[in-house]
Amino acid sequence: MIVFVARAALMAMALGAAAVPAAAPGAPTELSPAAREAAAVVDRFHDALRRADSVAAQSLLAERALIFEAGGVERGKAEYAAEHLGADAAYARAVPAAVTRRSGEALRSMAWIATEGRTTGIFTGKPIDQLTTETMVLRQAGGAWKIVHIHWSSGKASR
Repeated sequence: MIVFVARAALMAMALGAAAVPAAAPGAPTELSPAAREAAAVVDRFHDALRRADSVAAQSLLAERALIFEAGGVERGKAEYAAEHLGADAAYARAVPAAVTRRSGEALRSMAWIATEGRTTGIFTGKPIDQLTTETMVLRQAGGAWKIVHIHWSSGKASR
């Protein structure tokens, strides 16, 4: 278990996956009016991670949410909570992040939100400078948007 938690923390550090905040003022945003409510759910998810509020973060995920990160997959919010949520929260709290661009669209009960960003700071004593991308797919049921899919990736910033 300790080895797995350490691996999860290193993965979070290497990817900067969970450190995407709400779009900063002035960041290019191309959200359709219909997608704004879904984008607010994405922002609340990241806020919950930064606050290490696993209950709030999980409440925004569908039961069978599919999370892709660093070539790995968590199938469902319970698996994500058990395997990476804690490491993603620790990273999100430690490393400041900025949204550089966001776009999204919603049609009836489905929406996608795509976010580009940059994370810079120090995590576990190591400097971080990562460009990040995130795609979230959300479904609306019973009047509430839930995250059904997350795809995170990042790479070392070259600038």
